[in-house]
Formats: sequence, structure tokens, C-alpha cells
Amino acid sequence: MKYPLITLSLVMAFAACDSNPPEQTTQSPSETMEKSNIVYPVTKKGDVVDNYFGTKVADPYRWLEDDMSDETAQWVKEQNKVTFDYLENIPFRDKLKNRLAELLNYERVSAPFKEGAYEYFYKNDGLQNQSVLYRQKQDEKPVVFLDPNTFSQDGTTSLSSTYFSNDGSLLTYLISEGGSDWRTAITINTETLEEVTSRLEDIKFSDISWFKNKGFYYASYDKPQGSELSAKTDQHKIYYHKLGTQQNDDKLIFGGTEQQKYRYVDTKVTKDDKYLIIDAAKSTAGNKLFIKDLTKPNSELVTILDNFDSDTELLDSDGSDLLFETNLNAPNKKVVKVDANNPAPENWQDFIPETENVLKAVTGGGYIFAHYMIDAVSEVKQLDKNGKLVRTIDLPSLGTASGFKGKEDQGSLYYSFTNYNTPSTIYSLSTQDGVSTEYRKSKVRFAAQEYDSKQVFYKSKDGTNIPMILTFKKGLELNGKNPTILYGYGGFNISLQPRFSSITAAWLEQGGVYAVANLRGGGEYGKKWHKAGITLKKQNVFDDFIAAAEYLTKEKYTSSDYLAIRGGSNGGLLAGAVMLQRPDLFKVALPAVGVLDMLRYHTFTSGAGWAYDYGTSEQNKEMFEYLLGYSPVHNVKSNVEYPATLVTTGDHDDRVVPAHSFKFAAELQAKHTGPNPTLIRIETNAGHGAGTPISKTIEQYADIYGFILYNMGLEAK
Repeated sequence: MKYPLITLSLVMAFAACDSNPPEQTTQSPSETMEKSNIVYPVTKKGDVVDNYFGTKVADPYRWLEDDMSDETAQWVKEQNKVTFDYLENIPFRDKLKNRLAELLNYERVSAPFKEGAYEYFYKNDGLQNQSVLYRQKQDEKPVVFLDPNTFSQDGTTSLSSTYFSNDGSLLTYLISEGGSDWRTAITINTETLEEVTSRLEDIKFSDISWFKNKGFYYASYDKPQGSELSAKTDQHKIYYHKLGTQQNDDKLIFGGTEQQKYRYVDTKVTKDDKYLIIDAAKSTAGNKLFIKDLTKPNSELVTILDNFDSDTELLDSDGSDLLFETNLNAPNKKVVKVDANNPAPENWQDFIPETENVLKAVTGGGYIFAHYMIDAVSEVKQLDKNGKLVRTIDLPSLGTASGFKGKEDQGSLYYSFTNYNTPSTIYSLSTQDGVSTEYRKSKVRFAAQEYDSKQVFYKSKDGTNIPMILTFKKGLELNGKNPTILYGYGGFNISLQPRFSSITAAWLEQGGVYAVANLRGGGEYGKKWHKAGITLKKQNVFDDFIAAAEYLTKEKYTSSDYLAIRGGSNGGLLAGAVMLQRPDLFKVALPAVGVLDMLRYHTFTSGAGWAYDYGTSEQNKEMFEYLLGYSPVHNVKSNVEYPATLVTTGDHDDRVVPAHSFKFAAELQAKHTGPNPTLIRIETNAGHGAGTPISKTIEQYADIYGFILYNMGLEAK
């Protein structure tokens, strides 16, 4: 399915760093300790106690789950005051902020894409909070088509996605307010820009699938009672909206009964408008699959897959010939072909067979492009419509290639290439001869030749080989004193592939090492790698991360006095769990928008859908005890000196509700000992990360980098 618990991205594409790293000076231990002597707000304790299979578990901060209460709002205000008082006293915070702004202040332009008679592309002049959608006809001058910066005064309302009708004459675009997952759909005529139907509210986790130019399919949940930011949403439904009508008149197509109760549903209409494909799931892995013949009025919905044993989705169609990408009996995925009139799995024929590397396929220019991951880096093969190899695309070096999508009649397609020390460059690919031409080079002032990015392999606790990519300034002295950020995720079949980031570039300028470990639980080596880090094997992920830290210290890239760990969302759980298990190994911990209460995560918003990876405390006694054994909120111990910790979250995060972070911070502040600060930074009018304005991004990372360096006793110049 397409709605996993996604990582909070550290990536802001196309930015750069320049010149030599600034010099660093060291503060005296007494100076650092004195400035870390913080008086925290007193967080009251309630008397809530839950009983799990005969074991009583106290939950004294349950009251912080109520995001609608004045009491919680006051707690947020008091915590932010303490946090920002601390951050504002970091003497070089403004220098970091100014440098981040400089690195981001350049023109960033996306690859163009064709819709109707126009080519569209996104552009950001530099420090615009949101990128602007432009369009042009052939060689005419580009004009602004949609400017999200006009949606709100503070830039917190974003353009989350766009969906054009097949002929490009109509567009439905979704907007998000304050980073929320809830969306509003606006449909316009692309020539007149006039709205052609009512606005649709309360859409969530949904694509838009056009049917001819008459209307479209979308998915949503019933608006929850109570807080729409935290209340449980677990029945996803598909509706059809006919243009010119009101949302109240939309027809329910799928879901909405106890017999058809799914947490995530999605639709695709084949490009010839003949078939509607529906996939439906109860968790973030595994989906059922259905098909409906749209050429026959009142046709029945036909089941293709009636179990959750695979992840299967439509790739392409040609009349009644359908191509599906699937991991059914193929952990690394393959593409199969089947006739829409007999679509059951027993009729599937291998079209692109499974290989030893993980596959992700796209279509463009009348071809199929098979993107393989080899140790987390890209290899791309061009295939014809019969699945025959045409060529392997010649990529610039080891890194991540993405794109290759387009209309069938396009003779040229676009793709981008990047890695941790190479700014993203857009290439134009001739589908006939396979020649790539540089289309648009990043304008960042980053001397990539001055930096190294290399892949290493290390052994985890059980002997498993784990890949990790390290990026740093050439000539780095392996003396154990280099400030290092170790980043990880390790879950939900998500793969961390190398991508350049201006935010990371700012860290490299500080003489920092940036390390990304490809942990089990991710998708770098297919379904087997994913399953090796879920439910009762989740500790493997933590062990992989700890082993990465031990490798970095053993090889003297850094030491425990100069090592920070960071992760977001499921990676926030990673950072939270590991800092508690090995507090001696890290100087700084940065859990962002983390899943930190493992006993109750499934009771909020769409959290129940994460049970495939985590299991739940209600499942059985064994699963409860396993979750209790690593749940960060429940494993903070008294009188332990934990790393300097900056928990970050957003007050509008309705993916991983901020109560996770609130309760974890309260536990740390109540039990932690020693001079290291344990702070929580709560961004207001912000969600899980998507659509964050650049102005807020600059402030956030100035605070994060300032906090890291300050607590390592270093000073940026």
C-alpha cells in the first residue's frame, strides 16, 4: 500500500554548501554544564492504570493525549518557553540560521511533465515557503499556474498533489493546512482556471482517479468525533464525485460496511477508462485487489486477490491486458501480465521475472523502466512493451535515479540523479537511442569534489551484514573527534537511498560526518529484509543501529562524545529506543515526530494500520510484553544520565500524534539525572513534515544543529 508510516525527511533537494568548513572551538566542560542547568515545568501526574493480561501499567501522563484541552495547550506553551529560552542562548544559533538561508537561497526547478498542450514544472526562487507550479506551451514564456504561497499568509497551507484528467483540460489539486493529512480537493478548468465543481472536504490518504472528464474517484474517512487530529480513523471508503454536484451527493463505491472494513483503500482507472482497479488493506503491508468493468453499466466488482499476502498494484494496461507489480511469491517483486476478463493469480504470467535485487517499475515513452536497488543504489533497465531488455541506462555514478515517467508518445523522458554529495541534476533521456543529455544542473554553490561519500558494511549483533553510507569532507582525520549524525529508519519496507540535501550540506560544512544506515525493517533487500525487523524481531532494528554507532566509534570517525542520532516517525521510535538502551554510546539524541508509546499507538488516527510492523499490546501476552520491553515512554529509568535530548514534533501532526512526544519528554524530565538537557520543541501549525514552509525548516535546523554542536562543546564559526 502507499500509505505507510513515512519518515520525516531530512532532505531539502538541490541546496548546497560551499567553501571550507568553519573552524570549531571547544567550550570548557564547566561552561557547557552551567548553561544546561535548566528548570523544567512541573508536569502533573494522573492516576491512570491499564491492565494488560494481568500486568498493571501506569500511564500518568494520559491527560496529555487530549489535544483539545486548555491544560495541554498550557503545557505546550510552558515547554516551548523553556526550550526556546535555551536555544536562543546558543551563541552561534543565528549564524547557523543565516548560513542555512544562504544555502537554500537559489533557484530550484523540477523536471517538466506534460499534460494536454502544456509542459508544467515546479520552481522555487530561493526562499519561497512553497514551490510554485508553472506551465508553458512549447517555446512560450512560462507563466504561474498555481502559487501555494498565496494560500495562506504564513506559508503553512501547501499544495500536496495534483491530478490532471487524461486530456489535461481539468485538474483536481489537494491542499493541506498546517501540515495535516486531511485534504481539501479543488477542481478547475485548466484554461479558464475557474472551479468547475464543489470543493471536497475531509479527504485523507487519497489519490484522485479521473473517469473520462465526467468525474473522479477518491477516498476518505468519516470525520471522527472529537479531535480530528487524534481520534481513530479506521474505515476508509471510496466515493465517486460527478462534476457539477455537491459532495453530499457523492456515490459510495466501496467500503462503509462491517463486511468491507478497510483502513486504507485506493483506486486507479486504466488510461482507456475501461477498468477501475481497487486495492484495499487493513495494514501498511498486504492488500486485496478488485476490478470493475466501467464499460458495462452496473457491472459487479470482481475479486482478483482475496487475501493480504502480497503488495500488488496496477502498473499499466493495454486494452484488457493488465500489468501488475507484485511481491506475491516474489519477495523482491516482479511484474505479471493477465487478461482483465480472467484476472485471478492462477492466470498470471511472469512479464518481468523476480531477480536478486528489489524492483520498482514505471512506464513512459511507450517503454517500461525497471528500477533495481543494488545495496541501496540505483540500476535502471529500459524494456519494451514485451518485457524485452532494450538497454541498461548509463548513470553518472553510484546514487539514486528517479523519474523516467511520461506519456506514451513522448520521445524524451526526464530523470534526476543524485547522491549524498552530488546535487540533483536533471537529465533528458532519448528513448530511441538511450542517450542522456544534461537538461538542468543544480545552481547550488557546492564543491562536490571536496567531499567523499562511500558505502561501508558492518556486522550487527547477530552477524548480519548491514550497509551504511558515510559522507564527509575529503581528508577527514580519523581521530574520534568529528561531530557525526547517524540517521536511520528501519521499518515499513521503506528504503533509504542516497539523495543530496542542502540541510545535510550545512552539516558537512561544520566538518561533520553524515552516516545513513540501511537497517532491517526497511525495503533495501526486499520483503525478507522488511520482515527481519518487525513485530517480535523489532529489536534487530535497534541492534543494527547500535552496531552502526559502534562501527563509527571503532573506526574513529567519531566517538561517544561527538555522536548524535536522529530519526523521524518510525525513525523517531528508533532514536528513542536506542538512546534508552545505550545511553553511554551517544552524546545527543534527536527523536522527531516519533512513535514512542508502543502500548497505545494503535488507538490514534490511522495508527491501527501499523500493526503489521509493530503488533499491538492487545494482540496477545507475548506481543504485549515484547512491546513493553522497548516502548520508549515505558522504559525511561530513574537516575540514569541520558544523552542531551531534543524531542521535536508538530502540534498538527495527525499521523503520529504529538502525545507520543509529550509523554516521552515528560518521562525524561521527571527521571533523567545529570546536566544534559532534555527538551521538547513543539512546532505550532505544523504536522508530520510534508509541506513544511522553508522559513520553518531553516529555523528548525538552526536549532537542531545548534543543539548538537553546543552539547558537544563545539562552536560553529
